Amino acid sequence: MKLTNAIKSALPVAVLGFLVLGLTSTPAVATTATATIAVSASVVATCSISANALGFGAYTGVVINATTTVSVYCTNTTPYNVGLDAGLSGGTVTTRAMKSGANKLNYSLTQDLAGLTNWGNTTGSWVGGTGSGSAQSITVYGQVPALQTLTIGTYTDTITATVNY
Repeated sequence: MKLTNAIKSALPVAVLGFLVLGLTSTPAVATTATATIAVSASVVATCSISANALGFGAYTGVVINATTTVSVYCTNTTPYNVGLDAGLSGGTVTTRAMKSGANKLNYSLTQDLAGLTNWGNTTGSWVGGTGSGSAQSITVYGQVPALQTLTIGTYTDTITATVNY
């Protein structure tokens, strides 16, 4: 009887153990839901321009040549044109002028070293290019012609460089 009593008393404990293990070991079934996020951006054409000073130095009656650069930054594949205006000293885009008081010293700005292609701000006199996404340096060629009769002084002008895109 001792063995039967031991089984009888162990039986409720075993049943309780199975119930506890059965209840705690059942995994929960997880469910998920998803959503998508639409992502977009647009790249627009944009350009900026900067310019360095152009110094001819001392004029002694002989031709003076000098160069400077204009830097253009445009987004990749953006076509652009750079124009140079006539300046503030009463010249034109074909015969620019620096002034010292009422006195003028003529000069030109061109697209080429030989000075054959004027650089202005109208169709046909612009310098064109296509943006690369990096700054692009464009050389401006300047020349003061020989044999100008002048009064002593410091002659200056201000040219505006414009990028159209």
